[in-house]
Amino acid sequence: MTDLDATDRAILNAYQGGFPVVADPYESAAAALADHGVDVTAEELHDRLSRLDEEGVLTRFGALINAEAIGGTATLVAMHAPEERFDEVAEQVNAHAEVAHNYEREHPHLNMWFVVSVADEDRVAEVLAEIEAETGQETYNLPKQREFHVGAKFPVEGPLEDVDGGIDLSDLGPEVEAEDRDSLTPRERDLVVEIQGGLPTTRTPYRDVAEALGEDVDWVLETIKRFDREGKVRRVGVIPNHYSLGYSENGMTVWNVPGDVVDEVGPEIAAFDFVTHCYRRPRHDGVWEYNFFAMTHGRSEEESEARVEQVREKMAEHWDVTDEDWDTLFSTGILKKTGIRIEERADANTA
Repeated sequence: MTDLDATDRAILNAYQGGFPVVADPYESAAAALADHGVDVTAEELHDRLSRLDEEGVLTRFGALINAEAIGGTATLVAMHAPEERFDEVAEQVNAHAEVAHNYEREHPHLNMWFVVSVADEDRVAEVLAEIEAETGQETYNLPKQREFHVGAKFPVEGPLEDVDGGIDLSDLGPEVEAEDRDSLTPRERDLVVEIQGGLPTTRTPYRDVAEALGEDVDWVLETIKRFDREGKVRRVGVIPNHYSLGYSENGMTVWNVPGDVVDEVGPEIAAFDFVTHCYRRPRHDGVWEYNFFAMTHGRSEEESEARVEQVREKMAEHWDVTDEDWDTLFSTGILKKTGIRIEERADANTA
């Protein structure tokens, strides 16, 4: 757990989403903090965010791109890696550029879980066939069938912890309308690639992006704001390193939900503020009986268990949940974490 003072904590609680998309975002962001009893100037807010980024408290600052809306596809894959060959199999899987994340998880059989991200959906089957040929192990593709929620936010104890969703200044900025098209223009593609790793932690982040692209700052502001409205951007704000905030328990709870209630259950589970990801995925007969995934994070084993119990209680309102109907797969090792390759997917979707 990183040592943070009260103002640092207020900033983290306030702006994990809803940071303003205006030419001078720090002025309006600092004014909003002052309205909530946090006395900080625009310059001090900028200095603190820059320091939090440098110290690794943040993984990034800026617009969180929705890779799926940009183009291509990604899928979750599970497989068994024999204990005596685990490192070898991990190395073979990770050698594929299409593998973005890979985790070791607690499960008696499926102990390796990775994400495959590609520009062409047909490439998924090719990558999995290559991995199976190289490792001699079967893969189990678990593509998202329905997304109920994606929004990883990690409050910290301190000022504004109880402000639901933080301070939302996403209404500030240019007035824009969503456009009815999925493809990107070449200019939009360049913007996506420029900001995929976040905005610069400078005093004028949007202006600096515009200068890097040779664009007008008003166009950058309008496009990011429109992307937010269209779903190409999930949110704009600080993205914390949850481990640095003490969220050490990373549990993927999986549930065997009856098909006639899963679409009813999904939104209710997604409403829990501690559920960061929530999906419906396919089963694999005889190997994987679960069709519902809910990711939770906790700051202790006790907190994590209590949160999973809340999910179970909500599930039990819809059907008779038994111990065989669910499991929690805790992460025991990060094997690869390079992020989704946005550039390739954006290139393929540029018209």
